[in-house]
Amino acid sequence: MIFTRQLLLVGLSLGALIGILRGDVLTLERTIPLPTVSGRIDHFGFDAAGGRLFVAALGNNTVEVIDLNQGRVIHSIGGLSEPQGISYVAEFNRLFVANGGDGVLRIFDGTTYGQASALALGDDADNVRYDATARQILVGYGSGGLATVDASTGKPVANVALSAHPESFQLEKSGGRVFVNVPRSDQIAVIDRQRGKVVATWPIRSAGSNFPMATDESTHRVFVACRSPACLLVFETATGKEMARLELHGDCDDLYFDPARHQIYASCGQGFIDVFAQTDADHYALREAVPTVAKARTCFFDGQQIYLAVPRRGEQPAEIRCYKVNP
Repeated sequence: MIFTRQLLLVGLSLGALIGILRGDVLTLERTIPLPTVSGRIDHFGFDAAGGRLFVAALGNNTVEVIDLNQGRVIHSIGGLSEPQGISYVAEFNRLFVANGGDGVLRIFDGTTYGQASALALGDDADNVRYDATARQILVGYGSGGLATVDASTGKPVANVALSAHPESFQLEKSGGRVFVNVPRSDQIAVIDRQRGKVVATWPIRSAGSNFPMATDESTHRVFVACRSPACLLVFETATGKEMARLELHGDCDDLYFDPARHQIYASCGQGFIDVFAQTDADHYALREAVPTVAKARTCFFDGQQIYLAVPRRGEQPAEIRCYKVNP
């Protein structure tokens, strides 16, 4: 009886431990090694129909192509110059890669991975977004510019000047605005795309180094992760007023809002994915801080899974950790 009770206690302890490792919100399902990648890893592109994940290996000067069905790297695009922002456009089977080192937007064939064309924008070509309605690629670059490029031709369409280098930006789907983080100016710039200019700037006074951004258009909110200090800020999109503030586990480089589950995911440099629950437009709470690895601060959310980039640690290869978002 005593032995049975001891076994039961051990079983309960192991069960509790597994529950902690799995977490309430995220379950680590698998890891995909990046055996030839070293240095910093930046942002992702995604091919939903083809089951491919494109990884901008900035420090490696490559884009790694992962087949998610096979769970392995199937190709590496080399000869790049600090790839940062990346977007795959299925309609044209093209991969758009913004290079921070030489400021060039390189466009690749999505089947052969050969370079189809290139467009020199200026220094530090960075974040990339695709406007499916207009069939245009938007790229932040340089000391203050947001370029618009025709996705079918690769030709420049327009450019909007900003006060300093843009980091993450988000396109308004229900309207014509673009919200842009401009950390060196401690502001969010609001662009009217039809007028082709900045129509408002929202000062960020309670923190600095505003890099990643996400939006919830249903509640008219913009989410911004800052690094100095590490915090998550919530802004109202009509006035730019700060409505809420929450602490983060270190520097964050990617941020996503999950409208189906009313949650926010922030990949943080201290080694956590912070998951916040949304009660309403102005009330949020940390639901879970999922332990990861220090400096793993870039990720991608496809609506069901979070793919986290983990850089090389000594002899431990770089990898992509695939987390399922639990119901």
